[in-house]
Amino acid sequence: MLTIQDCIELSDLTEEEILAIAEHEHVPEMIAVELGCYLVHTESGEKRIKKMIAEDIADARGKGDYKHAARLKLVLKHYLDEHANLK
Repeated sequence: MLTIQDCIELSDLTEEEILAIAEHEHVPEMIAVELGCYLVHTESGEKRIKKMIAEDIADARGKGDYKHAARLKLVLKHYLDEHANLK
């Protein structure tokens, strides 16, 4: 039986990236793993994940949660570093 951690590791995304997708889409973590795994394997999907994380950052800033926005900026930086064709 696979655990959620196993699924995250198979998704080609980090747990933080999965959590950003879950936050953006308002879905449970496991659904975000499935969605993220699908999206990360297509060019348009990779761009969509980038946009989701950027929108999460803007939302956190809008709520005055600068600590969360800073964490998400690190998530976005790592995502862009791993998916260099998105820069």
